[in-house]
Amino acid sequence: MGLDIKPVTDPAFRAYGKIVTGYEISDLLEKMEHTPLPDDVTYVASVQELEALPVCKEMEKNLYGQMPIQVGFCNGHNKKLNAAEYHRNSEINIAATDLVLILGKQQDITPEYTYDSGNMEAFLIPKGTVVEVYATTLHYAPCHTEEGGFRCVVILPQGTNTDLSPLDKTVNKEDTLLFAKNKWLIGHEEGGLPEEAYIGITGENLTI
Repeated sequence: MGLDIKPVTDPAFRAYGKIVTGYEISDLLEKMEHTPLPDDVTYVASVQELEALPVCKEMEKNLYGQMPIQVGFCNGHNKKLNAAEYHRNSEINIAATDLVLILGKQQDITPEYTYDSGNMEAFLIPKGTVVEVYATTLHYAPCHTEEGGFRCVVILPQGTNTDLSPLDKTVNKEDTLLFAKNKWLIGHEEGGLPEEAYIGITGENLTI
């Protein structure tokens, strides 16, 4: 059975993030129409053509408090959870098509670093909606609602999700979740992840 999908305006979303208003994103959406849309999922962390847009400069100054950001995209076709990740900061997602985010809470990760997918909720993000996904919110690739696939702008602090340098040592178990810079990941055994990914999601690999 598919996952129940709530509208992003549902009060339940407030535990995971908020809708961001006031930004003129039409130029950004137009640029996104020309980005790749594969049969699987592609993620590009930084796209200079997007970062050069005035609205992205404005978001860097205002939304990220003048901290350097990267503007990229996550596009493709997906119907499953597969994994859950978190960062040390909020992530801005801009729906360039209708899409669904499956979200959970970092607080529900057990001391043994397992996580029950049954705790997650799904939300429909309509095209043109800007959302802040809080630092404590578990998330992964969006899901598409129509056969045409999904396109999503992803804004994060500069360097996030790029290649990780080897750790000098593992201080505690959370270090084993560190999958890329500023990216801690818990995978599902059915998620098709690389062998170095930490597998700790119990329960169903959720499908919308």
